[in-house]
Amino acid sequence: MTFVKSYTNDEMLEKDVNKLKDNNISSNNIFILSHDDDRTARIVNNTEASGIDYNKQDIGGDFEKPGDELREKLRELGVADADAHEYEEDMDEGKVFLIVKDESAKSIVG
Repeated sequence: MTFVKSYTNDEMLEKDVNKLKDNNISSNNIFILSHDDDRTARIVNNTEASGIDYNKQDIGGDFEKPGDELREKLRELGVADADAHEYEEDMDEGKVFLIVKDESAKSIVG
């Protein structure tokens, strides 16, 4: 099961990532995603979590728009289609997401 939580405050997100790691959740199962590549990279560097790479310029291939690729990345992490669409819209509003592939994350930072 995949746990997802949105943030507007990067410091709170970083604190939650550290809580997860302190509770033995591998950084390989912790992902950060936002529309701002620099913001995502900064949080990933500060927490040693994983960033989700997608290329906003490369919308060729199977993806018509960057949001399509972003939603596909979320689906690959176990996020339902309807939720992936909603999260992508939230990112348009400046939110950043913590995505954890470990169901115990909810009891730690939920």
